[in-house]
Order: sequence, then structure tokens, then C-alpha cells
Amino acid sequence: MMRAEGLVILGATGSIGENTLAVVAQNPGRFPVVALTAHTDDERLFTQCVEHRPAYAVLVDEAAAARLAERVAAAGLPTRVLAGAAALTEVVELPEVGRVMAAIVGAAGLLPTLAAARAGHQVLLANKESLVMAGHLLLEAVREGGGELVPIDSEHNAIFQCLPNGDGGAQGVRRLILTASGGPFLDTPLERLARVTPDEACAHPNWVMGRKISVDSATMMNKGLEIIEACWLFDMPPERVDVMIHPQSIVHSMVEYDDGSVLAELGAPDMRTPIAHALGWPQRIRSGAPWLDLVAAAPLDFRVADETRFPCLRLARQAARSGGTHPAVLNAANEAAVAAFLDSEIGFTDIARVVAGVLETLSPETVTSLEQIVAVDAAARAEARAIIARLQGEGA
Repeated sequence: MMRAEGLVILGATGSIGENTLAVVAQNPGRFPVVALTAHTDDERLFTQCVEHRPAYAVLVDEAAAARLAERVAAAGLPTRVLAGAAALTEVVELPEVGRVMAAIVGAAGLLPTLAAARAGHQVLLANKESLVMAGHLLLEAVREGGGELVPIDSEHNAIFQCLPNGDGGAQGVRRLILTASGGPFLDTPLERLARVTPDEACAHPNWVMGRKISVDSATMMNKGLEIIEACWLFDMPPERVDVMIHPQSIVHSMVEYDDGSVLAELGAPDMRTPIAHALGWPQRIRSGAPWLDLVAAAPLDFRVADETRFPCLRLARQAARSGGTHPAVLNAANEAAVAAFLDSEIGFTDIARVVAGVLETLSPETVTSLEQIVAVDAAARAEARAIIARLQGEGA
């Protein structure tokens, strides 16, 4: 049975969503846009509706959806505006949909991503939290739905390209090597980290990303979550997934084989490249990204990832080894801690303290259901907020 060609972009106004639409524009007529979704940004979503004329637009925030509906009607656009979180699932289950870009940041992306998998779609996964929180449940949904999962994160997409048919496990693979830029604080004196500001943490040297993901890159929690994601995607135990600092962000990741070969995927640090690979896979399509000039990019540096400087990387490895619900606990605690840091409620180095405290308090459980994951997520956030309140009291 032929898969439908229609594309839904969950999180259309974020950086991944914007880059996806840029790749779609590079390949006119190939990826009909059925639906675009966002949380509250009705201004940007309206502009996207004018440019791409989707059949549906979804805003989770109902007031924002009402504003968008008025503007869409006044402009005479053919777009139907839907409101609320349930509408995210509604649009991914439409019969004309075949591809879903899952780019909603954080735990909020889990339910619509699961719905897309159950519907048998090609799920282009930029929402790593879905696998971190509920890897077993998501992969089971993909198998039962008869769809496929193609990673969008530049690191996992690179590994996907370096493995036979994107498959890990028993293919003569010794280890997977995720590269990391090291973020804005790679060489910052350790004693200064407690005083860095949210704006400094969000000033990534190579990539243009949202504020939450930028902070995760600065703490290297982003890389820790990617370790857990890689274990699920490529059927690898945590001890066979390593991290290497590569400040230039040219080598996006590597696969080391039993025969001594190391395959790497290289490219300019531009998310249009992995997005185009995933959209077109197994074919190659134009991305609009700049060509890589290796002479201009040289030299390429590599360093060991220092878990003293980046304790969140150690905590993520701990959660990966513990398994069960601990990755979901890690993710929820981190989301709460990063939000508090961005609101200037806690310091940068407090993020790791919050996550460590929550992991110590909540023991891992065997994952049995989505309801359990939702409950664990809520419990971890509550515990994180309690720790944040104590840290604020200490600093008063």
C-alpha cells in the first residue's frame, strides 16, 4: 500500500519547523503541507499559512487560535484553524498524511508523536524526549502501526547514514560516537559557571536553536538525552555509546566497526541537511544548506568529554544504565530546572543539582504503560520544583 504524501509539522514555528518548511520550499510540489501546528505563536503561524496554505493549522493555546482564525478568514485562506492539544493528534491521523515532523520540544511532543507512529506514518523524529521518556512504547507503536522512524537530530541522523540500512545491533558495530560542540562554556573557568546568565547560555557558537535546547547544549544534557535516544534507535547498550567534543560541529557523529573502520558523516552545521535527508530518504534531495568546504573548515579538533565540567552528562548516563522510568524522571527534572534557570530563579550549576536530587528521590520502575510515564513525569516535576524552592531559600 502506497504511503500518502501529505506532511504535518508538529512545532512549525520553532527552528526545526522553520527549517523543514525551508527544505519543502526547495522541493516544490513534492511534500504537500497538510497541517502546521504551534503552541502560542499565532503571528508566525499566520505567515506560514500565507506562504504554504496548509489545509489545517493548530494552536494549542485557544486564545491564540481564535486570533489566527480571524486573520485566516480575513485573508481568505483555505486553512481550517483548530485549537487545543487534542487537535495535534487529530491532524496526524488524517488519511492524506504520510509524514509527520515531530518537532515539539519536550514532553509535550510525546502524545502526538505516539499517535503518528500508531497511524503508520513515517515519523521524522526531532523530539528526542519521546524516546527518552517512552522508548519501548514508541518503538512498539511504530512496529504495530507499520510505519518507520527516521531521526532528525544531526547526530542520530549521521549515525543512521553510517549504518547499513540505518540498522544497529549485530552489524559488526563496536560503538557509536556522538559528537558535541561543547557549547558556549567549553573553556569557561569552572568557578565562573555558577554566575553565567541565561542569555550567555543561549548563545550557542555554531547552531541556531530555541532557548531550552540551547541551555541543554550548554550543560550537555542534550548529549545525555541523545545517548538514551541512540540506545533505543540503534539497539545499543549505553556502554557502547560514547561522546566526543568536536568544537567545529562539522563531523556530526561516527560509527566504529569491529574491523577498525570508522565511518563519519560531515556537513556544515545546518539543520536543513538532516531534515532533507529524512524527508527524501532513501533518496537525496536539495536542502538549500551551504556546501562544506573542508579546507576552510580545517583544522578539525576532538577532545574527551569532561563529566566534571558537564555533570549532566554523567547524570544522563546514570539514568540510561538504571533504565525503566529513570530516563523519564531525568527529562522531567531537567525541563523543570532549565525553565527555572531561564526565569532566573536558580543558577546555571543548580540545573545539575536539581536533576541529581530528583534522580536520588525517585527510584526507577519498569515501564508498563503511557499512564505510568505521565504520572512519573508529573512526580519528577513536582520534586524538582520542591528542590528549586529550597535552593531559592538557600540563596535568599
